[in-house]
Amino acid sequence: MSVFSWAARVYWEDTDGGGIVYYANYLRFLERARTEWLRSLGYSQQALAQEPGIVFAVANLTVEYRRPARLDDELTITCEPKGERAAAMRFVQRIYRLGSNADELLLVEANVRVVCVDARTLRPKRLPDFLIDALLPEPS
Repeated sequence: MSVFSWAARVYWEDTDGGGIVYYANYLRFLERARTEWLRSLGYSQQALAQEPGIVFAVANLTVEYRRPARLDDELTITCEPKGERAAAMRFVQRIYRLGSNADELLLVEANVRVVCVDARTLRPKRLPDFLIDALLPEPS
């Protein structure tokens, strides 16, 4: 699976009083990028909750903050999914800001483990076939 990228901008509500993104709000950007990755495959979270009756939950998360994002910054959030187990996926995610020299500066690096659960019982459930297929390495 290739790396998925999603663009976002930092708004006032993302920042603290000094115009710097509040540390917990980076998780929102990461979540939105994973949701948009899923949408790029043709599926919405809402539709999956109805049929086949699955939702996703973050089971583990590690984040390394390298540089701050600021009000009005344009960000690129990447999402690199990897299969882990029958009911889990891991995402390597990064948040970049376009620098003054048109280069991207790495701001945040995260490793996110997501589990698939039954929408009704919240018990682990096998990943659907379309996700298993999407997580397979691309042929060379």
